[in-house]
Amino acid sequence: MAQTSSDTLYGTGFELTPSALSPDSRLAPGAGLIVDVSDPESRLSVDLRDRPGLLDPEEGLLGASVSARIGKRVLDLVVGTIAVILLAPVFVAAAVLIRIGSPGPILYVQDRVGKDGKVFSFLKFRTMKVGADAQRDELADVNECEGPIFKIRHDPRITPAGRLLRKLSVDELPQLLHVLRGQMSLVGPRPPLPDEVATYGPWERQRLLVKPGITCIWQVSGRSDLDFDTWVSLDVDYIRNWCLRTDIEILAKTIPAVISGRGAY
Repeated sequence: MAQTSSDTLYGTGFELTPSALSPDSRLAPGAGLIVDVSDPESRLSVDLRDRPGLLDPEEGLLGASVSARIGKRVLDLVVGTIAVILLAPVFVAAAVLIRIGSPGPILYVQDRVGKDGKVFSFLKFRTMKVGADAQRDELADVNECEGPIFKIRHDPRITPAGRLLRKLSVDELPQLLHVLRGQMSLVGPRPPLPDEVATYGPWERQRLLVKPGITCIWQVSGRSDLDFDTWVSLDVDYIRNWCLRTDIEILAKTIPAVISGRGAY
């Protein structure tokens, strides 16, 4: 993890500094808690098992062996590279469609929160009119999602080309570049916005303990048709029960989920 003064676990008020973390430390879901996985004794004072329902630092993806983590990274690199090569014509077609459909940039860049609360510049194909972010407050009354998520099924800010790209999830393809760079994984909790994370409690902050992903369990189980609490529960279950086979199964289910378009808006 990068140890800079700008790395902040949002919603905790805890700022990471070079002296705060050792190479074997991991952020726990509670505000400002650190779990040192190299020393069993140091875990006693912040043992997550003392807080019912929260993840144990040794279970699932959090406690995965080095070989299992390497396997996940190799899967990301191999599948990600093949996908970029095979989908190159789709990238070009999407860029042309966006350029013809409405004025503005082809890519949309947005701050998102990744593993351990680190913010990164998140790429998507632009699907909305330029200036759409400034209109969000005006549409707050018609938000169709509970919790910190903002979604409207028939969002007036979306361009005709953008609606097609969203329906087929083509707008998400630039995130393959984040996978190749190591900022994201193919499978993992979706990266949230900073203002969403600011509302998180200890339960929701567990989503930030692993790399965010392009797809995850809830995305093949209804996507935006699911409520936020269900999203979080499915993400936590994914982290808790992770194995490499899980990633392969989710990737296999992602293709028919994308084709069906269920919950995509």
